[in-house]
Amino acid sequence: MSLANKTGVERPRAVVCLSGGMDSCVCTTLAARDYEVYALHFSYGQRTEARELRSAQEVARLVGVKELMALKMDLFRRIGGSALTDAGIAVPEAPVEDAGMSARAGGEVPVTYVPFRNAHFLSAAVSWAEVLGAGTVIIGAVEQDSSGYPDCRPAYYAAFNELIREGTKEGDIRVETPLIGMKKSEIVRLGVELGAPLHVSWSCYSGETEACGVCESCVLRLRAFREAGAADPLPYIQAG
Repeated sequence: MSLANKTGVERPRAVVCLSGGMDSCVCTTLAARDYEVYALHFSYGQRTEARELRSAQEVARLVGVKELMALKMDLFRRIGGSALTDAGIAVPEAPVEDAGMSARAGGEVPVTYVPFRNAHFLSAAVSWAEVLGAGTVIIGAVEQDSSGYPDCRPAYYAAFNELIREGTKEGDIRVETPLIGMKKSEIVRLGVELGAPLHVSWSCYSGETEACGVCESCVLRLRAFREAGAADPLPYIQAG
């Protein structure tokens, strides 16, 4: 795909963190309207890393990403502390009606939180953006109607942008979080409107062939599609 769009004007570059999940799928599709997209995918020892990589590769192909860089890191598997990376911590089931931030009374952080994960992802994305001359890094963080992770809050990204301003050569790269204030159902509607390839995205924390349907990520996704009045194209073992 050429740097120039159909008007002959060179498109700006953006680095997008592409996990292969629903939110990153919509973010990547949204970014592709205005940018030449360079996507980063991270395999970090998560239970479904092979399935997530396949989803990221398919999203990148279907959306027209210029380049997908797949990185593998062993840090999170080695330190553990998260149900996503530590075989000794079970992935919990989520009550269908109470999943999400509404269930996080008192600021409780779920065991599926990976310690300070997004800072590592953003650091790699900013490094690549500097080399590419990209002024924008995009990540599909969502605060509302989500799991209550501390690295998915607007204040976190405001602080990270200050770090970039102080710690990069030009200081002009910005992290953007276009979905952060949206509900999951609104993200589904936006994805449908954009024609995002949601059918190849993957959200389950534990299954790689069929989604479990009972982990918090599955429950949030199923509820979002239901509230959006859309059919979720993924196969589920149990869809409550």
